[in-house]
Amino acid sequence: MDSLRFLRILLLSSSILLVSLLSTVSAGDIVHQDDLAPKKPGCENDFVLVKVQTWIDGTEDAEFVGVGARFGRRIVSKEKNANQTHVVFANPRDCCSPLKTKLIGDVVIVDRGNCRFTAKANNAEAAGASALLIINNQKELYKMVCEPDETDLDIQIPAVMLPQDAGATLEKMLINSSKVSVQLYSPRRPAVDVAEVFLWLMAIGTILCASYWSAWSAREAAIEHDKLLKDAVEEIPSANEGGSGVVEINTISAICFVFLASGFLVVLYKLMSYWFVELLVVVFCIGGVEGLQTCLVALLSRWFQRAADSYIKVPFLGPISYLTIAVSPFCIVFAVLWAVYRERSLAWIGQDVLGIALIITVLQIVHVPNLKVGTVLLSCAFLYDIFWVFVSKKLFHESVMIVVARGDKSGEDGIPMLLKIPRMFDPWGGYSIIGFGDILLPGLLIAFALRYDWLANKTLRTGYFIWAMVAYGLGLLITYVALNLMDGHGQPALLYIVPFTLGTMLTLARKRHDLWILWTKGEPERACPHHVRLEQCSE
Repeated sequence: MDSLRFLRILLLSSSILLVSLLSTVSAGDIVHQDDLAPKKPGCENDFVLVKVQTWIDGTEDAEFVGVGARFGRRIVSKEKNANQTHVVFANPRDCCSPLKTKLIGDVVIVDRGNCRFTAKANNAEAAGASALLIINNQKELYKMVCEPDETDLDIQIPAVMLPQDAGATLEKMLINSSKVSVQLYSPRRPAVDVAEVFLWLMAIGTILCASYWSAWSAREAAIEHDKLLKDAVEEIPSANEGGSGVVEINTISAICFVFLASGFLVVLYKLMSYWFVELLVVVFCIGGVEGLQTCLVALLSRWFQRAADSYIKVPFLGPISYLTIAVSPFCIVFAVLWAVYRERSLAWIGQDVLGIALIITVLQIVHVPNLKVGTVLLSCAFLYDIFWVFVSKKLFHESVMIVVARGDKSGEDGIPMLLKIPRMFDPWGGYSIIGFGDILLPGLLIAFALRYDWLANKTLRTGYFIWAMVAYGLGLLITYVALNLMDGHGQPALLYIVPFTLGTMLTLARKRHDLWILWTKGEPERACPHHVRLEQCSE
């Protein structure tokens, strides 16, 4: 492996290790909780997102998204139960005094300000309105709550707040059209979306491919090592030469992970903006090109062995195979096209291809040498995920991990270091996503398990890989169950994956009396051919 390519992969490995994101949906939570706005009788609704579908002269038009108030009647969840209702402006517009015009079941539009939200709702209900649309004076949505001293909370009409731009559009509709009506409903997300099933399969498939490639490479290296031992002892390469291009994580780097990752996450959180996301896109494309190129060369070398074994020396890059030169333009064009068109509806396919190739390549290059290092690394990642999803709310007043994952402050759909699939049967749309770290970090341990199984000649049942793989699948499944039980609130996937995966490995190793060798050496004892006693074989 040439030095430049090795440096790029190593840098991307570090970046991915630093970005351990969670499994969540990027469309935003449908149900919002707010401890600063406690519930009380007459003011106990959940904050829910509401669809406001408009109709102009009987023709369906624009759709807006608002947020329901803590007070008032709950909004229906099914579109078929939502009536098309005529819309009018309040008179006066702020609805802070009794309306001058009586309404007959109309939806009334009012401006925010000058009085309490509940006062507007009471005046609208007294005038005969069937629902209240409050236009915010900002582009963002605002949660409408009740003041602690309010008592007149017997409000029987729903109240919804819309952003400022939606109000401007509605005003134009009313001025230019003879009749404008709306439907108000808050559809619920399905308990399970097909996207989550495919994402679960994608994560497991990525680890399976990476583990088998890593184990196959390790076995080939061991066979080659044994051949050298038989043929000429003096030609055996030193174990410290690093000729294989494999990077082994040690205990110190595993411990440093949590601090480096935390620092990197805070930088992302503080600098999250359009230009910073663009910079991350460039970094992701570089890593994606390297990953896709490495995977394609490894795959195509079976059919184009001669091109894979023939090298040409390129200035500044060193020796490069003809097959690599042939594949590189395709990889570069693929990454550039994704970067240019990443806002398109099908761009998630390109992002997933680049991401999976990058993860597989990193798992091929970066190894956990033993169970001790794997335990330290995953334990640090476990604490890291919990802290930045849950505990960070106390320090930053919002979950830093979720804000970074969704790209809330960037004006984009989030950072590219994610695998994502569109939610196919979700009325709110959006994506189911999983961070690279939730695949890569457990994948390091699972790939280690398969390498050990192959070197120890263990069967599938008596080995560790299949059980670690099943444990990972169960842990990820529990993550999605928790995600749905929490109404779409983001969950730290490693909170569930690490206990399942690491706990299974440690329990099995202790039961089978392999814990010491897995913990310290990480590979089985191998007898030296011809009884040659070499320090390299006994270490």
